[in-house]
Amino acid sequence: MRVYVNTKDKRWKKYKIDFDKIANAAVSAKYNNAEVSITLVGDSEIRKINKKYRKIDKPTNVLSFELSDDVLLGDIFISLDTVKKEADAEGISVAEHTAHMVVHGILHLLGYDHIEDKDAEKMENKETNILKKLGYKNPYANKVDVCMGPECCPGGKTIRWAKRFFGGAFGRTLLYIIFGAICSLGFAPFYMWWWTVVGICGAYLLSVKCLPGHTWLGKFFRIFPFGAVYAISMFWWVLHSIYVVPELAQQFAVWTIPGVIGIGLIGGLIFVWPFLAISSVRANPACRPFLFATVWTVVLWFREWLLTGFPWNPISNIAIENVFVANSMSLYGALGLTFVITGLCAAFSEILKNRRIVMNWFSLLLFVGIGAIGIICGVRNINASNCENDFPLIRIVQPGQSAAQKATHSRTAAIQNANYNIGLMTYIASSEGEYDLAVFPETAYPFVMTNGDIMSVARLLSKPIVMGTNYYKDGNLYNSLIVAGPDGAVSNVYSKSHLVPFGEYRPFGNLIPTPGQLTPGDGPEMINIKIAGKDFVFAPAVCYEIIFSDSLIPNGKTPDAIINITNDNWFGKTPGTYQHLDMVRRYAIESGVPVVRANYSGISAFIAPTGNIISDLSVGISGYTDGSVCGAHKTLYRALGRDMWMMIIFILSCLCTIWISEVSRKRD
Repeated sequence: MRVYVNTKDKRWKKYKIDFDKIANAAVSAKYNNAEVSITLVGDSEIRKINKKYRKIDKPTNVLSFELSDDVLLGDIFISLDTVKKEADAEGISVAEHTAHMVVHGILHLLGYDHIEDKDAEKMENKETNILKKLGYKNPYANKVDVCMGPECCPGGKTIRWAKRFFGGAFGRTLLYIIFGAICSLGFAPFYMWWWTVVGICGAYLLSVKCLPGHTWLGKFFRIFPFGAVYAISMFWWVLHSIYVVPELAQQFAVWTIPGVIGIGLIGGLIFVWPFLAISSVRANPACRPFLFATVWTVVLWFREWLLTGFPWNPISNIAIENVFVANSMSLYGALGLTFVITGLCAAFSEILKNRRIVMNWFSLLLFVGIGAIGIICGVRNINASNCENDFPLIRIVQPGQSAAQKATHSRTAAIQNANYNIGLMTYIASSEGEYDLAVFPETAYPFVMTNGDIMSVARLLSKPIVMGTNYYKDGNLYNSLIVAGPDGAVSNVYSKSHLVPFGEYRPFGNLIPTPGQLTPGDGPEMINIKIAGKDFVFAPAVCYEIIFSDSLIPNGKTPDAIINITNDNWFGKTPGTYQHLDMVRRYAIESGVPVVRANYSGISAFIAPTGNIISDLSVGISGYTDGSVCGAHKTLYRALGRDMWMMIIFILSCLCTIWISEVSRKRD
């Protein structure tokens, strides 16, 4: 092998070192026609090279630049200052330590590395054998005498075992599972947002550091467990509904395991994409957070309308308890806050990976800036929501009955329960205290109503009411909200337009059994009723319709309130009940409109346009709460709409990426 030595630092000349002999001892005969360049420099020169190409602003002993060519192997740079300092510390000659650096550099050019423990051990053994042939001792012998690694500390063997275990395929899969599980802890009812941040950061670092060498399909299957476990941890409570009513449990219990598997499969398919993107696209480290945050936000956007849509628990909801951060959604919605939070997690991860890359800090600062703008607008939303209470007094009635008490397959028992529940609701609503409007939850009226029917509860109370019931018209059955006057006459009927798949209709025909087959309504509308001599305009919403952005309020309109009737009876005290409430709070912030929420068995609440809960009734409580709502206004988010904000986020991300790339290029 031909060795070309370029002496840039003249101090090297006093050391008589046979670089040709050392370099050739490190290669086999197959490299006889190969070439290598060795440049001898000092600390100042190697520091510049290290900073430019490795983004590390400090000197080092040796740098190798592989050309991936069997003839032109590459270039090696060796610094005299660092080599001499290390040789003095080890008590060996400069010539001996230089020989080690040459061999070390040559092996790097041949493809060896020491990132993983097993690779480091292999490379060190190779170096030791080569240097032994040259007459030098084992350069790593001192490691036996004086151990400086973490494995020599108390518990060091455990640390070393853990490092090897989690460095393997099974260990990495286990880490993805752990990170996916703890990500769910940031949402209601736990609100431990820091675990969600840890989970995202951990999975991000794992994807960036451990997956680049794998095929696209290999990466997909390695990341898949994160999304699967994340989804199961968040949505397992959906299957709780199977066991609420004994008669239904007998029929549907067989679907429990398939249901869990289905949730995991769908979750894995959905949440794999942000991590797959950063591990597959070769990008500037400072640009990767924008790619990651954008893909995650696109995934959230797709969940709003793909198939039937299920945008439950956007990452933004981990901030719902922080009123200032949560109210940034009045500017850019759940999409924008999710973009900021996931971007901050990714940017922070890049700094943990390499804090010496200056542009990584710029990336973090850009996300902090976007978040700060959102918080400033959030404060404005809080101020805009302040108002004097001059709206009618509303009474929310929560029966607090279990699903078993509410529903049964026995006709005789069903009629008995229905009459009892009507009596109970009327009794609760008749409690002392004056009010102008009574609001009852979804399907509170246990009989099917048709056109021309009289609402007996309104007549008994002599009050206008809003109540949920099943409504039959033209051969179709609807899940409806009706408005009835004090005389019991029904003035308005709104039917739920966004039905629950597998609960209210069969998305795949009769393939999977479903309790009901309802007909969807016509979509958002405004209802104007006279209460206490004043017009009260509200947007009706039945159950989970309210979790979809832009779903309830017609363009150009701002109602006094949203009246959301719902029934979380199926989910009891599982996380789903509390998370559903947070989705309502999110909608109030995005729209700038307060919400009157009546739930059959909890949680009923008056919610301000800031997302704050004014008053509520806890899960399982049978009772009422009186209150008023005010402060409705049009937010910037509602003015632009969900899809426009998705475009803005995408364009902003592209512009930031272009700017970072250009600045990085100029710095290099």
